[in-house]
Amino acid sequence: MSERIAESASFYSIASDSRYEHLLYELETSNDTSSVGLVIRAIYDGDEHRSFMEKLDARIKTHDKDIEKMCNFHYQGFIDAIRELLQVRTQAQKLNEGVVGINKEILSSAAALTAKGEQLCKARKTEHNIATAIESLSLCLPVLTTYAKLQKQMAEKRYYPALKTLEMLEHQYLPRVANYRFSQQMRESIPKLRENIKDASMSELKDFLENIRKLSPKIGEVAMKHTTEQLASDLVAVVRKKKRQAPLPPSSFSSDAENFKSISLDTSFDGDDELSAQDMIDFSPVYRCLHIYSVLGLRDTFEDYYRKQRKKQALLVIQPPTNMHESVGEYKNYIHAIVGFFVIEDHILNTGNGLVTRSYLDEVWSTALTSIINALRTHTAYCTDAQLMIKIKHLITMFNNTLRNYGYPIGQLLELLAEIREHYNEVLMQRWVQVFREILDVENFVPIEVHSSAEFDTVVNNFPFVDDSLQEKPFPKLFPFSSMVPKVYQQVKEFIYACLKFSDDLNLSQEEVCEMIRKSTNLLLTRTFSGCLSSCFRKPGLGLLQMVQIILDTGYLEQATIYLEEFVANITGAHAEAQFVSRTGPPAMFRVARADAEQQIIEKLQKKLDEFMELENYDWMLGEPQGHASSHITDMIAFLQSTLQAFSDLPAEVSQKVCKAACKHLADGLLHLLLQEEVKQVSTGALSQLNLDIIQCEQFAALVPVPGLDEDACLQYFTEIRQLLDLVMAWDWPTYFHDHGQETSKYPNVNPNNAIILLEKMREADKKTVFAVLKKSERDKKKLLETVLKQLRQLASAPSQP
Repeated sequence: MSERIAESASFYSIASDSRYEHLLYELETSNDTSSVGLVIRAIYDGDEHRSFMEKLDARIKTHDKDIEKMCNFHYQGFIDAIRELLQVRTQAQKLNEGVVGINKEILSSAAALTAKGEQLCKARKTEHNIATAIESLSLCLPVLTTYAKLQKQMAEKRYYPALKTLEMLEHQYLPRVANYRFSQQMRESIPKLRENIKDASMSELKDFLENIRKLSPKIGEVAMKHTTEQLASDLVAVVRKKKRQAPLPPSSFSSDAENFKSISLDTSFDGDDELSAQDMIDFSPVYRCLHIYSVLGLRDTFEDYYRKQRKKQALLVIQPPTNMHESVGEYKNYIHAIVGFFVIEDHILNTGNGLVTRSYLDEVWSTALTSIINALRTHTAYCTDAQLMIKIKHLITMFNNTLRNYGYPIGQLLELLAEIREHYNEVLMQRWVQVFREILDVENFVPIEVHSSAEFDTVVNNFPFVDDSLQEKPFPKLFPFSSMVPKVYQQVKEFIYACLKFSDDLNLSQEEVCEMIRKSTNLLLTRTFSGCLSSCFRKPGLGLLQMVQIILDTGYLEQATIYLEEFVANITGAHAEAQFVSRTGPPAMFRVARADAEQQIIEKLQKKLDEFMELENYDWMLGEPQGHASSHITDMIAFLQSTLQAFSDLPAEVSQKVCKAACKHLADGLLHLLLQEEVKQVSTGALSQLNLDIIQCEQFAALVPVPGLDEDACLQYFTEIRQLLDLVMAWDWPTYFHDHGQETSKYPNVNPNNAIILLEKMREADKKTVFAVLKKSERDKKKLLETVLKQLRQLASAPSQP
């Protein structure tokens, strides 16, 4: 057991010694301090540092012994080596001194050569550097020059050349300097520069669009001025020709003809007059932007953007101001802006390399034209000032001429001018309504009386009237018409001048102008003047003789239409074959007014007859007649005779119609007087007196109070009351009943109902006689009366024969 323990201890001691030897070996041979730390850590981890220290001390002692042995062994050799070194030092010092001397001599002799060598090295290095720099600069300088040029072009806003320069820089120069860092920076900045150019050109385009929107009215104004100047010589020649043919009288309408050119060019211009419309604006931003977008491959995008923006501007341009109808200035601004817009677009069409096409421009024009026409039609419809409409017409005419010169179709605008002309004529007629009313309001409708040759010449100069017999008469002379006739005639001529003013510059033929004036003048006389006459007829203070004079005056005005026709032919240069009244005949011009006047005369005459009838004071229970006509009938007949005598100057058909109407009204009034409900009783004596009055009226009618009437023309109106009186007074009832309804009847106009009314009134009158029932003859007459009434009632209730 002890042996084993001894063996184990011996084995353990051997193992420990081996381990310590290894650790000591590591410390002796390792140059890494980290190994020393590992060794120390291994020693301390095993709690063997004491043992290791002992081993270390033992190792140190061993090495000290080895060093001491080695020193003892080599000591003599070391002493010998020291002695040799001492000897060598002296020699080395001598050698060093020699070498230093030689070196000084060499340095002294080679100093200049060394300096030249150094200079040569520096020169060769500099030369190499220069060659390298020149080579590099030869590559970089075009790049930098091109880039500087690009920056300058950008600063000068020359974007299209800048884009070309950028393309050259990118594809030609930058690949040569790809190894340089600045080249990469430039290459990275190219897309941004290209985008900047694109944005800058688009910004310029937007500024251009805004500028042309503001300048469009001025451009349109100048374009219209230049167009008018081109046509001015022809227009002035036409005006002078018209002046030679028919000098215009001084009036509110004709005076403007002297200033025709000033009306056409009624706009103010400044120093831009000498420039054309296209010279007033710089179109280069459009071209640059178009080229830039084309180079960038975005031409379609640019065209779409430009056209959309211009369409939006077109919509703004064609919107009229709300108060445009109030002044010609608003019309000018509106029309100038439209002309300016389409002049600009026409210029882009011709110079824009396809940016604007004819089909696109036609589409924009077609869309705008409808709105323009509607706006002008609406606002001119509000206009009631003829002078303003003339100015508007001249503006539209210049508008048409300008756009036609630029190739735009203007057919619908010409039709609009025709519509405006119709409205202008209506405005004139409304104005002349007031003129005619003023004339009629102050007119007394009595024939003109002149007391001197000057007064006579004034009337004849104002109205074409020729009467040799009147000229031979002494003063004072009496014209057959009132002062209304020359006044109206002169106003009609003024109206013709006013109508002619609107026809200028419309490119109408002389015949078309003449026909338009004829039509308007016909309407003026047949509608406007006739309407004023109709209103005049209804004035309560207008008498019969004044109405007669009005009818006479209208006749003279109708006769003067041939002179108006000649006047129109002269001022228009047209042939005078046609007549104002060629289609309807002279009497038709004032037929409405004449018919109205005739009706008013008839109504006034009937009213006068009614006043006479109201004066009657019949005694319907009269026993015996007076033996002569009643006084009111006599007075009435005398009034009719004098009145119809005053109608002798009227046209025959008018006086005949009035006479017939008077006789009819008189006959109907007497019949109504006999049959009215207020009269309950009628005696035989009253019938006899009424018969005398009827005879007086029939004598008047039979005398043909108006020339040209048949003898029975007026007498026929008294037939009904005559037959009724004859039947009742003759008591010829058997004949009446026998022939009733036959063509050969003696009393065809006696109505059974009227006969019943009259017989009943006579029966009531017989009842008032107290002693009538005592006479057999009266009783028989009463029975006969009842029998007649019975038969009359049967006739009245029977259906009428066809």
